[in-house]
Amino acid sequence: MGPAKIDMKSKIITLLFGMLSAHGYAQDNASLIEGLNNTISQYLNFDGEKLKNISALKESIARDSKTTAYDKFLSLYKEYQLFNYDSAYTYARKMQAAAIQMNDSARIANANIKMSFILLSSGMFKEVFESLKTINLGYLDDTGKAEYYTLKARCYYDLADYDRDQVYTPAYNLEGNNFIDSSLKLYPVNSFEYTYYNGLKYIRAGNKEKAFTYFQKLMQDSSLSPHEFALTSSTLSDIYIQNNQPDAAISLLIKAAISDIRSSTKETSATFNLATLLFRKGDMKNASTYIEKAVNDAIFYGARQRKVQLSTILPLIEAEKLNIVEKEKKVVTTYAIIVTLLMLLLLVLTFIIIRQVINLKKAKQIITDANVLQQLVNRKLMEANKIKEEYIGYFFSGNSEFYTKIERFKKSVEQKIYDRKLDEIRFLVNNLNLKQERDELLKNFDTIFLKLFPNFIEEFNALFKEEDHIRLKEGELLNTDLRIFALIRMGIHDNEKIARILEYSVNTINTYKTKIKNKSILANDAFEQKIMDFHTV
Repeated sequence: MGPAKIDMKSKIITLLFGMLSAHGYAQDNASLIEGLNNTISQYLNFDGEKLKNISALKESIARDSKTTAYDKFLSLYKEYQLFNYDSAYTYARKMQAAAIQMNDSARIANANIKMSFILLSSGMFKEVFESLKTINLGYLDDTGKAEYYTLKARCYYDLADYDRDQVYTPAYNLEGNNFIDSSLKLYPVNSFEYTYYNGLKYIRAGNKEKAFTYFQKLMQDSSLSPHEFALTSSTLSDIYIQNNQPDAAISLLIKAAISDIRSSTKETSATFNLATLLFRKGDMKNASTYIEKAVNDAIFYGARQRKVQLSTILPLIEAEKLNIVEKEKKVVTTYAIIVTLLMLLLLVLTFIIIRQVINLKKAKQIITDANVLQQLVNRKLMEANKIKEEYIGYFFSGNSEFYTKIERFKKSVEQKIYDRKLDEIRFLVNNLNLKQERDELLKNFDTIFLKLFPNFIEEFNALFKEEDHIRLKEGELLNTDLRIFALIRMGIHDNEKIARILEYSVNTINTYKTKIKNKSILANDAFEQKIMDFHTV
């Protein structure tokens, strides 16, 4: 195949890669980020389920007497290898001890491989190489050998990533690829490991197009476990990063992070790489959230190399957050000054308005008081007019009747004088009953007064205890006690006038008034005022 054909093939693959990138991964990252944030908020539930399963496994293993101690420790090791370094390391040690006790060279070699994996996951490179040196490949089957070569490759890849220079990094990647080639001869062709490590080898070799075909094949495989899917997505994102397609890389890393959280995988770089890309895009809020999650995972697992990686980006994110806070602080300060000035203006306006309201209230109160006073005066005038009308009517009616009597008396006297009947004149004069006339006068007064104040007696008795109530005799409308205060209610407060009307002495009137007031439930000073508050009909 000539150079021209090779170049054309490369262009076609690049174009295909770009199209798949655009259609397969250019998704709405905002909705994916929302999904990741929701998943992070539930990570304790997933970890709790993980611990619950581990606890159930321990109980099941404890009841199983047929399984060897080595196999029991291996089962627990697999549960912890991506979850917690300390626990995985503990069970790897127990596997080694059990294998030695069994004097089983194959199990000893496999236990050392498990220990090497844990040491590598924790970033203990020196210890990994020392552990791998103790492994005798002659005791391993093809699966064990493939795992051994893969571990050796990972060691060199991690060293290359750690150094990141132009001298050692290429050499370490080349050495890692050599070990990957050895492992690929042992993995089944259709296995996840064979496809994944082929893709990883081509990434390290710089052949992104070839690597992409392997990872795209895995992404279309629905049978991948959550960890396999996360590993594939996370590694594939590196190709998009190299191609300067951060949005597609972010999309893949979000999916990888979600899968890691749901499977309680703590030995992961997805959240760290995602935080780094979001930081570069200026999304400080989410970058800070994800770097915090990466830090927590690294601490929980005990991954030393992750902590070193985090130390490179964490200060930058925190510094940028500080810058944002400072900028926001300046904005807030500006707003605070503006708000303060507005508040001062508002206080001044409020003060002015309050003064105006107070003045309006005072004016309103003056008007209200004047209206109340006017209503009181009007009521008094109406009451006085009514009293006048009633008593003027009574006066004319009473006088008319009195004049009629006088007229009849005059005619009778004149006739008797004319007839010279002096004895009969004397009889007529002596027959005049002044007491009856006076009683008739008082009765008429009582009648007119009770017509004006029909509830007077009830209201008057309400000012006394039950035993002190005034009880009228049969045929009485008012008695002397009631008439005194009836006259007062009519506006006659002068004791001399009251005495003349009722034909008593002033002292007698004073005695009546004092005796009545002393029995009242009201104070003496308030009694007459209360009487004046009695209303007409």
